[in-house]
Amino acid sequence: MITVQGLTKSYGTADAIRDLSFSVDQGEVVGFLGPNGAGKSTTMKILSGYLPADSGEVRIAGFDIFSDSLKARSRIGYLPENVPLYPEMRVGEYLAYRASLKGVRSRRIREKVEDAVQLCGLRNVQKQLVGTLSKGYRQRVGLADALVNEPDILILDEPTIGLDPNQIREVRALIKGLASRHTILLSSHILSEVEATCSRILIINKGRIVATGTPTELRQRTSVPLSRTIRLEILTESSSAALRELNSLPYISKATTLTESEGWVTYEISPRGEDPRLLLYEEAVRRGWKLRELSTREVPLEEIFSSFVPASPDQSATELQSLGNQPGAMS
Repeated sequence: MITVQGLTKSYGTADAIRDLSFSVDQGEVVGFLGPNGAGKSTTMKILSGYLPADSGEVRIAGFDIFSDSLKARSRIGYLPENVPLYPEMRVGEYLAYRASLKGVRSRRIREKVEDAVQLCGLRNVQKQLVGTLSKGYRQRVGLADALVNEPDILILDEPTIGLDPNQIREVRALIKGLASRHTILLSSHILSEVEATCSRILIINKGRIVATGTPTELRQRTSVPLSRTIRLEILTESSSAALRELNSLPYISKATTLTESEGWVTYEISPRGEDPRLLLYEEAVRRGWKLRELSTREVPLEEIFSSFVPASPDQSATELQSLGNQPGAMS
C-alpha cells in the first residue's frame, strides 16, 4: 500500500532524509520511530502530499504521490502532529465540511460523518463547538477527519501527543480497532504504545532506516541480552539460605531478593551464559522449593531503540529516559 524508494529531502545544506526506502503492506500497522530530527515528520508529510521531495519515488495504493497526487491523497487519511481544526465550528459541521473537501458525494456526507462520529466516540460532543473540546476530544476529531472519506491508508503523526494516560489508552484502543479496516503508519514517542499497537516497527536515524522488523525480530537482532534478568518466586523456610544457595550455582552471576511475603520470596537473577530456567526448575525440585514463578524479563522497546540509535553527545541521559514515557521527547 505504501512504497518508498530512494526518498531524499534537504533543507538548505542539511539532509532531513537521504535515500530512504521502505514499504508498508496492506493491513499492516507499522510503527515509525526515531529521535529528534531523524526525519519522521518530514517523511510523513511527503507521504501525505503536504511536502515535495527533492528526489525519490512514493507510491500510495499504486498511485505516484507526485505525478498523480489527487488520486494518491484520496486514499490517505492524515493526522498531523498538531491537528489543525476550526474552533468556531461544531464537530458535526466541521466533519461534514471536511468530507465535502475530500470529495465525498453530497448524498453520502451525512452517512460518512455519522460513521466517523460513532467510530471515534464523538456522539456526545457532535453539536459542541470544537474550540470548547478537551485535548483528547480534539485528537478524536482529528482522527475522525482522517477517517471521514474511508481511506485505505491512515498516516498518524504522534496521535497521542499531549494526552493524559486515560486519553492515551482511549486513543490507543481506537487505533487498534481501526487496524482491521485500514493500513496504518504510526509515529509515536511513546514506545510502549508502539509495541502494544504495531505489528512491525521501522527505526529511522539521521534520515535513514537503521532497523525494521517485528518487536520479536528486533529483540533477536539487538545487542541487548535477551535474558538479562530472571524472576524466581519460591516458598522457602529461609530466604537468606535460599539466596546463598542461588548465588553458589555456577550458571548464576548474581541473585538478589526483591520481595518477601508469608514465606514466598521473589529473587531477581542475572544469569551467566545461556538461559538457566530449566536448570533452576530442576534445582527447585531437588531442594524441595515450591515454585510459583520462573520467568524472563523481556527487553523493553526503549532498550532496543537505544541499541540501534546510540545517544548523540548532546543527547542527555534524561532525554533518552523520556523516550518511553514523556510527551514531546521525539519528533
